[in-house]
Amino acid sequence: MQEKGQGGRGSSPGARKSTTAQPEALPGWRVDRGPRLLGAVIPQVTRPVFKKRSPAAAQLIADWPAVVGPVLAAQTVPRSLTSGTLTLACSGPVAMELQHLAPQLIGKVNAALGHPLVQRLRFVQALVPPPPRRAPPPAPVALPEKVTSALEGVADPQLREALARLAQGVYRGRRSPG
Repeated sequence: MQEKGQGGRGSSPGARKSTTAQPEALPGWRVDRGPRLLGAVIPQVTRPVFKKRSPAAAQLIADWPAVVGPVLAAQTVPRSLTSGTLTLACSGPVAMELQHLAPQLIGKVNAALGHPLVQRLRFVQALVPPPPRRAPPPAPVALPEKVTSALEGVADPQLREALARLAQGVYRGRRSPG
């Protein structure tokens, strides 16, 4: 009987042994099946990550500003949700204020999750990065006369305004012919 990786169909007894890593050494890989759909591989890749962080915690982290509002979201960052304890990173003075707001905050979080997963809050001191600044609105551009006259012919003011915004977006990146 031949050992794995040597000989086999179509090879000579003196064939060289491959030194590259075999895909079968990786968990979840099966060499005999060939290419596989990405949808079949994703659960194997993501399962270890979701074992460390629950889907409820991932949802809470993603939706944090919508759950607690922009003021608290700018001052806190959810870190983990384990055994009914939600760990929040915040600066020292904010932690004291959040201790007083804990019952309301727990209620908001549980309402957003759909069931009472959070019973306690734990605060850790950390620097919370400032929220990203919004870009200023772009300056309006001069629309061609043909577009302006067509917009004047639209009777509905809401439709005319929407079409004007669309035209601004279309002509903003264009250079004037010259």
